[in-house]
Amino acid sequence: MTPFLILIYQAIDIYFYILMANIILSWLIAFNIVNMQNKFVVMILVATNKLTDPLLNPIRKIVPNLGGIDVSPIILVLLLIFIQNNIKYNFLT
Repeated sequence: MTPFLILIYQAIDIYFYILMANIILSWLIAFNIVNMQNKFVVMILVATNKLTDPLLNPIRKIVPNLGGIDVSPIILVLLLIFIQNNIKYNFLT
């Protein structure tokens, strides 16, 4: 059971970095720092959106809109940290 939990723990860690890349890239696009005409930027944005939107969309349906500020990534990060800590302290120690 422990190797499976380590795999889940590492998968959550990788997903966290993908989520951070999506957040930072969306900010860079919103502030016109990154050019959307660049195919590489669009490719990374599409890939990160496809990976993060399945978990972010249900949170977006529940959490009300706060005047253009999307707090769903913050909630998802907190949830991922909670799951990782639960795995680490209850099963891996």
